[in-house]
Amino acid sequence: MALSDRLLKAWYDGHPALKLLQPLEALYRRVVKRKRDRFLAGEGTIYQSPVPIVVVGNITVGGTGKTPLILWLIDHCQRSGLRVGVVSRGYGAKPPQLPWRVQASDSAQVAGDEPLLIVQRSGVPLVIDPDRSRAVQALLASDTLDLILSDDGLQHYRLARDLELVLIDNARGLGNRRCLPAGPLREPVERLRSVDALLYNGAGADREDGFALRLLPTTLVNLLTGERQPLDHFPLGQRVHAVAGIGNPQRFFNTLETLHWLPIPHAFADHAPYSAEVLNFTPSLPLVMTEKDAVKCRAFAQAHWWYLAVDAAPSPAFIAWFDTQLMRLLPARLLP
Repeated sequence: MALSDRLLKAWYDGHPALKLLQPLEALYRRVVKRKRDRFLAGEGTIYQSPVPIVVVGNITVGGTGKTPLILWLIDHCQRSGLRVGVVSRGYGAKPPQLPWRVQASDSAQVAGDEPLLIVQRSGVPLVIDPDRSRAVQALLASDTLDLILSDDGLQHYRLARDLELVLIDNARGLGNRRCLPAGPLREPVERLRSVDALLYNGAGADREDGFALRLLPTTLVNLLTGERQPLDHFPLGQRVHAVAGIGNPQRFFNTLETLHWLPIPHAFADHAPYSAEVLNFTPSLPLVMTEKDAVKCRAFAQAHWWYLAVDAAPSPAFIAWFDTQLMRLLPARLLP
């Protein structure tokens, strides 16, 4: 088991050795508190965009479902006639220059897996740059937009924001509720009191402190041909090789089980690179992966490789709340 996997297990399942990391945690907490205090005081260089910025982030290390929610937000806003753009750090991306405007024809190595997925799915203008303020400025220099979504960036305090949406994995929660490296939190848990909305991915109903969000599987897509098949394409009890290189691979494996398939799990690190050799499993069975993994595998895909497309389904209460926020942030002439 890799060190990162052992740490994740310790953070969420508990381990006495984590006490040894508490002095480092105390130092980390001081650094992040100072960084946020400077932001709240207006110190340093903070870019204020001329159009509203909505940050979709998390407070924990690892995936919580940000990309499906961003895709839902894009579609929801576009249905209202709004022009939407996205900025992202582009984790793992190696573009020729920064900032970089992601094209659907880019490779995942150039654009990063999540930005490429967003562009291929939605076609929105998207710029990657670790400096998200610079990414926003590059986006506005080339596109006329009404709203910009920041993929992650909750802790990127050089960019002013109008809304902060934070996702939490409902099953895993906040682990031991400690900050790095003694726990999975990027900021102290008290930070959640200041965000605009919490969304609990996997919750069956809204909670007192936040909204429910579900990720619903919608279709199977063949990596080689683009063929789309309904979820009953495989018979009940079908054994499949299941590949997931996301923050919480078990969530994907559980989803396949709800479809009454029998997944043979192959968990990889978040943003892991792939090759045909790495995915050469035995016995020979259909291989099903996440859409995020698929964008990195099309160049060497085989006929029996599929990805499972999922769509975010936020609760009706969140939709009503978000529409109210749009009315507050945007000129009335832009809304239907």
